[in-house]
Amino acid sequence: MSDGARAGTSSGESLLYLTDEQLRQGIEAMFFAYRGFTADPDRILGDMSYGRAHHRAIHFINRAPGTTVNNLLNILGVTKQSLNRVLRTLIADGLVESRVGKTDKRERHLHLTDKGRALEGTLSDAQRARMRAAFREAGPEAVSGFRTVLEAMMDPEMRRAYAKLRESGA
Repeated sequence: MSDGARAGTSSGESLLYLTDEQLRQGIEAMFFAYRGFTADPDRILGDMSYGRAHHRAIHFINRAPGTTVNNLLNILGVTKQSLNRVLRTLIADGLVESRVGKTDKRERHLHLTDKGRALEGTLSDAQRARMRAAFREAGPEAVSGFRTVLEAMMDPEMRRAYAKLRESGA
């Protein structure tokens, strides 16, 4: 095998033999990409005294209107106390409604209000623009590979939750 193949420069197959240094570079690229991906929403949310936890809650409530608090806890992987703090703020500010379950009165089903949907749209538009530009620059094969890598990095439970969300078509 040539040095170029070992370095991952000659073919896709050679990427199976990444060095620790190449993996470190990938990790760092992921950190910096995440900073870029969250920068626009962070600026929008900062003006409202909200953070990323608020953004994630708004995003997933929008993706699955009527989701339960327990389902949101599972998706976000946060403590109940932490999520309740976020939801109290979003409800008090008129962005989220909490409705009592029709079959189980103990359940709370979450829905975005018109104001919440507007904020979610603003946040998502910013991230979609960044993703669209990056995907266009990278090309279709890279986009497919990127999705494959992201899914492979998910824990099995999260991969199932992700697949379920994708299947819902919401």
